[in-house]
Amino acid sequence: MSEPIRVARVEDIEEGEALLLTPEVTGAEVAISVFHAEDGAFYALDDECTHGAASLSEGLIEEDTVECPKHAAAFCLRDGRALSLPATVDTRTHQVEVRDGEIYLRPGVPAEA
Repeated sequence: MSEPIRVARVEDIEEGEALLLTPEVTGAEVAISVFHAEDGAFYALDDECTHGAASLSEGLIEEDTVECPKHAAAFCLRDGRALSLPATVDTRTHQVEVRDGEIYLRPGVPAEA
């Protein structure tokens, strides 16, 4: 199991926004985005849309979903499920913890949905 890495403070990611983390930061094979959902929770997904080469961190966040900016495919922030076409393949989640105002990420450890 990977050790958690501190990636930001809670106030660094506004509600409805995302923080893009490169593989150099996380040690993961791909970029990961940490999302601050409208419910106040933080979630992390692989950044690239499974339908096309688009960054999910640039997508529209509504409630607990993110919409790809390229073709409007939607993904559940909680479990990574592809919710609408053209995406048909789920994306990978990563565990996020908030402790004392700090956001920690466990790259490669699936979120508990």
